Amino acid sequence: MLATDMQIGTVFPQQPSGAPEPSNFVDATIEQGRLAHELGVRSAWFGQLMSYDSPALATLVGREVPGLTVGSSAVPIIGRHPVLLAAQARTAQAATAGRFQLGIALGAGSFLDPLLGTTTSRPIAHLREFLTALGPLLRTGEVDYAGELVTARTPWPSDLPGAQPPPPVLVAAMGPQALRVTGELADGALPFLAGPKTLAEHLVPTLTKAASAAGRPAPRVVAFVPATVTSRPDEVRAGAYEQLAFYESIPSYRAVLDRDGVVRAGDLALVGSPDQVADGLRRYADAGATEIVLSQAGPASADDQRRTFELIGKLSQAL
Repeated sequence: MLATDMQIGTVFPQQPSGAPEPSNFVDATIEQGRLAHELGVRSAWFGQLMSYDSPALATLVGREVPGLTVGSSAVPIIGRHPVLLAAQARTAQAATAGRFQLGIALGAGSFLDPLLGTTTSRPIAHLREFLTALGPLLRTGEVDYAGELVTARTPWPSDLPGAQPPPPVLVAAMGPQALRVTGELADGALPFLAGPKTLAEHLVPTLTKAASAAGRPAPRVVAFVPATVTSRPDEVRAGAYEQLAFYESIPSYRAVLDRDGVVRAGDLALVGSPDQVADGLRRYADAGATEIVLSQAGPASADDQRRTFELIGKLSQAL
């Protein structure tokens, strides 16, 4: 059994293998949220793609599915400004009655810079300054900050009724410098493809030490784990290797894979029966994850998706 304070969620949107393209993506995602919540899923996280806006989609689903906690995972801060992102997050918090969580990321400069025409030369300094400006904006709606890379000054108070308490801020941080900044200035981390060994020996100690030194509460560690409950483990696992191969050449992910002694990202995918997946999740809880989020691994069918939601619901009800 997982720890009694463990929260378990899932990543949206998910497109079951073989399912026809929906006529309206947003409507289909909301229906997916309703199904997951009916099966006991308590929280849903929305990745950021070029085709949709993560906080906006999370807001719509959270508004339409009362009781479901929603979050962005994760919005790259490159190309965003803390004043505008804070306004977006506070709108989401008010719209969902306090069930929004803001996940942000540095993003991979090698991917984002050609896309946005940016230059990511000092990512850690950028993260520190962005979080420094973002915090007071979420708490009070006001800020007066001028750093080397980020300037944020509100000309008048801009608090938003219904947006309190402020949404938690979590960072997709995995490297030591990013983890230290996250521990000092954010509420927790959102590691993906960081296996149990990396969590226990590197990520959790670094993050916790930084938070303690800054006088902050114990940070949340929301581990994102590729996982699918399926009766077709060989087919789904093969798809997971193909799907996750993209991350193997990105330095931040390559570093955590190497820490775990993992050659292929697909080696971390939990694929199989409910008991097999649950056993794998316990290793993350034992390593110090305070929450676990399941992301789809491989070409999951509609039946696989439902069975995975049912496992999440079952584990959540047991907490």
